[in-house]
Amino acid sequence: MTIRKGIPTDVPQLFELVQELALYEKAPHEVTNTPEQMLIDGFGENPLFGVLVAEIENKIVAMSLYYYRYSTWKGKRLYLEDIIVKEAFRGQGLGKALFEATIAEAHQTRCTGMMWQVLDWNEPAINFYKQFGTRFDTGWWNCHLDFTK
Repeated sequence: MTIRKGIPTDVPQLFELVQELALYEKAPHEVTNTPEQMLIDGFGENPLFGVLVAEIENKIVAMSLYYYRYSTWKGKRLYLEDIIVKEAFRGQGLGKALFEATIAEAHQTRCTGMMWQVLDWNEPAINFYKQFGTRFDTGWWNCHLDFTK
């Protein structure tokens, strides 16, 4: 396994992982992003996200997509949008290695911490995050405004 930063030619494989995650979360109809938009947003003039990939035999089998946010209380934070491991490769330590590489990225970019969300029904993910000493917040609600194109 190799972990490295994503590059523009990775986008088609990254988008396949996004679609696989949407199927797992029973929401494929919610994906409105496109590979073309991911290419612009991640590798254009002003990248909005970073991505680490895990490869086996030159095929991307997992990714960690993140961006930076700023907390008035905590300062610069790395926000982990998604960590995705292809179903056939789960349970082999890829997720752990990728998560640890993401933590290292947060340290290297001088973040004060890392944040992410996990669905309350996703017990495998919750148990995965517990092994890192994760603090789970209560009392906060996610809020969204969706804009149509």
